[in-house]
Amino acid sequence: MTFHPAFVLLLGALLVPLFKGKARSLYVIGLPALAFFVVAYLPIGNFWNHSWLAGFGDLTFLRVDKLSKAFGYIFTINATAAFIYAFHVKDNSQHVSALLYIGSALGAVFAGDLISLYIFWEIMAVASTMLILARRTKRAYGSAFRYVLLHILGGLFFLSGIVITYHHSGSLAFDKFDPETMKHAGSWMILLGFLVNAAAPPFSAWLSDAYPEATVTGSVILSAYTTKTAVYTLIRGYPGWDILIAIGCAMAVYGIIYALLENDMRRILAYSIINQVGVMVCAVGIGTAICLDGAVAHAFCHIIYKSLLWMSAGAVLYRVGKSKCTDLGGLYKSMPWSLWLGCIGALAISAVPLTSGFTSKTMIIAGAGYEHLFWPWMILEIASAGVFLHAGIKFPYFVFFAKDRGHRVEEAPKAMIVGMAILAFFCIALGVYPQPLYNILPNHGAYEFSAWKFEKFVHQMQLLLLSALTFFVWIKWLKRTDTIVLDTDWFYRRGGSLFYELCNRVLNNLNRVAKAAVVDSGVKRLARFLQHGPARLVVAAMTPIWILRGTEGEELQHKQQAFYEDARWGAFPVGATAVCAVILLALLFLF
Repeated sequence: MTFHPAFVLLLGALLVPLFKGKARSLYVIGLPALAFFVVAYLPIGNFWNHSWLAGFGDLTFLRVDKLSKAFGYIFTINATAAFIYAFHVKDNSQHVSALLYIGSALGAVFAGDLISLYIFWEIMAVASTMLILARRTKRAYGSAFRYVLLHILGGLFFLSGIVITYHHSGSLAFDKFDPETMKHAGSWMILLGFLVNAAAPPFSAWLSDAYPEATVTGSVILSAYTTKTAVYTLIRGYPGWDILIAIGCAMAVYGIIYALLENDMRRILAYSIINQVGVMVCAVGIGTAICLDGAVAHAFCHIIYKSLLWMSAGAVLYRVGKSKCTDLGGLYKSMPWSLWLGCIGALAISAVPLTSGFTSKTMIIAGAGYEHLFWPWMILEIASAGVFLHAGIKFPYFVFFAKDRGHRVEEAPKAMIVGMAILAFFCIALGVYPQPLYNILPNHGAYEFSAWKFEKFVHQMQLLLLSALTFFVWIKWLKRTDTIVLDTDWFYRRGGSLFYELCNRVLNNLNRVAKAAVVDSGVKRLARFLQHGPARLVVAAMTPIWILRGTEGEELQHKQQAFYEDARWGAFPVGATAVCAVILLALLFLF
């Protein structure tokens, strides 16, 4: 039976505590490397099929095609480099969480139905939360709490969409939702769930809030999987949905603006993820063969160069212990390898010719041009220039070249340098010779495209030089990076406090009213009734009978008082008890 690559990591995670020291580090490096070869040798087709709940649908846990294999390749390549980078980590919880997270992301891209996708989707949310918690700081705990709440919300959107979709179509298969015939409530709810994970505004603040608070290695891993798994699901399910063009363009611009305003180097990179994912989302919205392949290629390249940038920033944080740009500077003297390898990532994300970003991003921009979509094409061009401003220049300049703050530290550990070097190699190799990447794209051969045209080269260099000139003209303004940036997280941070205060006042006041009415007054009255009420009800029922039997005056009062005394001491004769029971049952039946 064909083995599922996700379970190489998911099952392997359970054995991590059995290893110690270097053996543990080598073991976690070997797992994604093994998963890469499992992906490479998977035959095309559907496997691991199971019937679910007697006729409710068939589950396909392993659907293999060119799209899923392309994401499988990059997920495992990046994981291998990330675990080499994390060779020094001794925390088992980080390794276990990372393996579960990457394994569930692999499970999601190979899922052939909505239920199995949802299962891996939720495992991914929980495992990624654990990576944030692993830093064990107050800020990390707060960010992880907000992160998991947003992802629970996204999961609920997704789950409700599955229920509605099954009711509408009777199928659980995860295939393309046709933009003309399948725009029902279920498909919209599923789309909303995917966009939460893609960090589309207004649900984007979880990314910039949480990723910078994770551990050094945790942030590297987080940067690669959640948003790119969301891109995969959009490519699979929503190609050609026009609304994604507008959402993608908004994300591209939004990410640039906030990255330029930011002071924290890792928050700059976090906002840059939103910008880059926006380019991919826009390509999915255009929906042509070249744009869909461009989205896959750009996701592939983005994972590599973005992880490399996070590694460079993580190396600085590991050695210096600071993350704000205003606290850094002059590190080119003591961390040259981290600088130059990080600069390769910065050039790649800026789509400089001869780097991987150029060979993938130009596919999307060309696809927008072929469809004569002027405004999306223009925004993507502007976004390309803006990326060079914040990730290509601002990040390395302020961290490594700005005013020397006197940090004299050692270079990053050798394993970190090796991990960065592997990804830097891919950034250059796929820029110089992109054909291996193009060969694995789902629609390869359905269109003609070449990144290496003279006019493309000249156009891109002009754009980058103009962007560089803009940076140095406005450098005095950009140095004022100690501002407080208000994002949509303000609403759930401030709104959460207001909601808590409202609930505190309303619910606690209700508690006080309920205590006064029920506990202080009602319970006492009930106790008095239970002590005397039954006897009084029975006496009221028996008095007419006693009167008919000729009992009157003092004799009647004496009989009533004697009955009360017997009730208080529980000294009823058997016959009287039976009569009381019958009367009470009759009263209950009547009322």
